[in-house]
Amino acid sequence: MDKTDQQLVLEYLNGNNDSFEKILNRYLKPVFNFIYRFSGGITETEDLTQETFFKAWKYLKKFDPEENFKTWLFTIARNTAIDFLRKKKNFSFSDFNDDEGDNLITATLFDPDSSPIEDFKAVEKSEVIERLLNKLSPKYREVLLLHYNHDLTFDEIGKILKKPLDTVKSQHRRALIALKKMIDAPK
Repeated sequence: MDKTDQQLVLEYLNGNNDSFEKILNRYLKPVFNFIYRFSGGITETEDLTQETFFKAWKYLKKFDPEENFKTWLFTIARNTAIDFLRKKKNFSFSDFNDDEGDNLITATLFDPDSSPIEDFKAVEKSEVIERLLNKLSPKYREVLLLHYNHDLTFDEIGKILKKPLDTVKSQHRRALIALKKMIDAPK
């Protein structure tokens, strides 16, 4: 049985260094994917992911075990990405492809047990979804990514974004309405 995040944190704080490695392995891909959608570049994403986990390690003693660790970690990831984007100044939230035009996230999410036809359909759908998400405002896109890609509740998203629960729900609803309008719009 896997240990909870809180158990791993407490074990690490009590001297078991392997526990932090387990946390790192559990959250490396989700945090990387989340940051990638903000920064748009693979190099920046690697640096920001490393910085996120360094900050988590550095401030782990301040983590309240009564709180949700995933929410705490994604708050650090979000703040790290936003700090980077503020410094960068000339960023585009809609630029999620690398220099060659490939989207590394969709390219690495294939199921090895699926058929080539299923893979093609999945890529086609993900490309359409990616294009639609890129057209949304960052505040709407952020809520959708946290909710659907990282399985966070609206309450957890509110804590990460430092917004009231009703605001998060409203942004989620507006984002879905905007997506529906884009889908229903004539081509």
